Amino acid sequence: MDLKKLAEETRTIVVDIIERSAIKKGQIFVLGLSSSEVAGGLIGKNSSLEIGEVIVKTILDELTARGIYLAVQGCEHLNRALVVEESLAEAKDLEIVNVLPNLHAGGSGQLAAFKFMTNPVEVEEILAHAGLDIGDTSIGMHVKRVQVPLVPVMRELGGAHVTALASRPKLIGGARATYTTDPIRKF
Repeated sequence: MDLKKLAEETRTIVVDIIERSAIKKGQIFVLGLSSSEVAGGLIGKNSSLEIGEVIVKTILDELTARGIYLAVQGCEHLNRALVVEESLAEAKDLEIVNVLPNLHAGGSGQLAAFKFMTNPVEVEEILAHAGLDIGDTSIGMHVKRVQVPLVPVMRELGGAHVTALASRPKLIGGARATYTTDPIRKF
């Protein structure tokens, strides 16, 4: 696999989703990643540390430059726990759990997060404002309601299907209520 091309395509996708999701500085962006799917295999069957590192580093760089926090979701073997910076866990009073990911329990994305984050910890759950799902890893449980699906500028990364979610405030009230402009769908 051409890792330089993978980094370029990852950057294109994540910048697109950052811009269209209306995520702001200080908010949380969740990443679900199957490096097996990116490599053209089946989820959980062909994990690649190299692929995980390229994707996570690229996304982390883009988010950090904008002051947005990254949360990297693990696989079902870790109950989809997430790697975040300890400072975020403390600021948001997130439940820190005691587990260290490995290539086949947590996955390549979590290992890369432990490598590239300043002081990474695992937390049980979060409420992110937006996220990217590379390889059909099911990030929805970690994105705030109301979730708005976004179709990425590129629907595949390597062999992996790519989807994305943003979130917006709930519309409450009724027929007489008025609303602010939706920053995602602009209505």
